[in-house]
Amino acid sequence: QVQLVESGGGLVQAGGSLRLSCAASGGTFSSYAMGWFRQAPGKEREFVAAISGYGGRTYYADSVKGRFTISRDNAKNTVFLQLNSLKPEDTAVYYCAAGRILRTGENAYNYWGQGTQVTVSS
Repeated sequence: QVQLVESGGGLVQAGGSLRLSCAASGGTFSSYAMGWFRQAPGKEREFVAAISGYGGRTYYADSVKGRFTISRDNAKNTVFLQLNSLKPEDTAVYYCAAGRILRTGENAYNYWGQGTQVTVSS
């Protein structure tokens, strides 16, 4: 069983930056692909970014490509999401997730964190 705890969310002005962290415990971290998803009010949860177990492959949603960067530190069992050039439409609860296979679909992920709120003001 893998437990995931996100942190780093907050309120930021448009154009600003945030760095989200997701600390994992309870499993062999490097054996899991990690993903970030987000859910805005009134909308379905959507894929943001994903990274393979050793960080060699990454995927991004088109809406965040060039602005967000996913990375991981397997020695610290942590995955990060650097959010730059934030826009009001990035406002959402951001979730990290762990799965055995690197995919963009949330069905591929078995373990989820509780989420962290990101609010971008205009």
